[in-house]
Amino acid sequence: MDRRGFLGAGLAGTAAAATLAAPHVARAQETFNWKMTNAYGPGAPFYVTGPGSPTYFCELVGKMSSGRLNIQHFAAGELIPALEGFDAVSAGTVEMNAANSYFWAGKVPAAQFFTCVPFGLNFQGQNAWIYHGGGLQLWEELYDPFNLVPMPLGNTGVQMSGWFRKPIEKVEDFKGLKMRIPGLAGKVYAQLGVDVKLLPGGEIFPALERGVIDAAEFVGPYQDRRLGLQKAARYYYTTGWHEPNNVTELIVNKAAWNSLPDDLKEIVRAAAAACNVISHTWCEATNGEAMADLVQNQGVIAGPYPTPVVDKLREVTATTLQQLADSDPKIKKVYDSFTAFADKHNQWAGLSEAVYQTQIRRGS
Repeated sequence: MDRRGFLGAGLAGTAAAATLAAPHVARAQETFNWKMTNAYGPGAPFYVTGPGSPTYFCELVGKMSSGRLNIQHFAAGELIPALEGFDAVSAGTVEMNAANSYFWAGKVPAAQFFTCVPFGLNFQGQNAWIYHGGGLQLWEELYDPFNLVPMPLGNTGVQMSGWFRKPIEKVEDFKGLKMRIPGLAGKVYAQLGVDVKLLPGGEIFPALERGVIDAAEFVGPYQDRRLGLQKAARYYYTTGWHEPNNVTELIVNKAAWNSLPDDLKEIVRAAAAACNVISHTWCEATNGEAMADLVQNQGVIAGPYPTPVVDKLREVTATTLQQLADSDPKIKKVYDSFTAFADKHNQWAGLSEAVYQTQIRRGS
């Protein structure tokens, strides 16, 4: 081939390669503008604003993607009501929603395991199961028929058992009690005669103050103080047997997710994982001061449930979870995975974290 022919062939080859690459380049530069809704109201720390929050996540994705994926956040009531995010994302009305999976128990009963399990795993263990123990794959499988892609977005860590207008001294004190309590714990309390109520965060204080409910569980000292729950109830029980951790769920419409190029998918996953850690450490950093303030300055009486009460709750929890597993093959599949992983993790935690807390730190 002479020089002219060689150059011609080279230029033709370059043009062909550019033509083949063009769709990929164009796709990589495509900009996406999405909407995210939220189950929690405007201004709520952790759940809406602040370090590791959904708004923080939206900002982080925008920065990490250099503006290629822009997510506009709407708190509860700003675009849709608080607990309609599951249906809105499933239908493609919005692309994303932040909430807790146990809010969808009426639609997907097994989803509750991906928020937390009473007497179950702590923050470290829950994340270990989700990320490395098959939990995320089960979560995705469970949500796939609803056109949803789920993943963890945040975690409060261990929560408190809640606020009560009267002290709990024995198991019988639960009978007839009207209590705001979501998730699997609500089913356990119901077995003990509690009249279980599911209320959004913004409705808890007025209901408790007016006596519409007798007790309420929300999150922990910082969040609860912000709602003013200490002004409506005096007795604050610790530590949350019902929520040893609490996962914030991010759901993405499957068609929208599939429209993203791979690098943006990885940015979303990485930003969500970052928020999972950042939000938890923020809770750890703020709860101590709030708890001290509640007890020392605001007349709150704080302490654990009596041991016989905890023992009964543990017994009823085991029975309730087994009954749920026996009633639904999807629940059983998730329950079996969770319990098998928890058994192994608890053995390690008993030799590591538990020893550190009970023996190594005992003198501090």
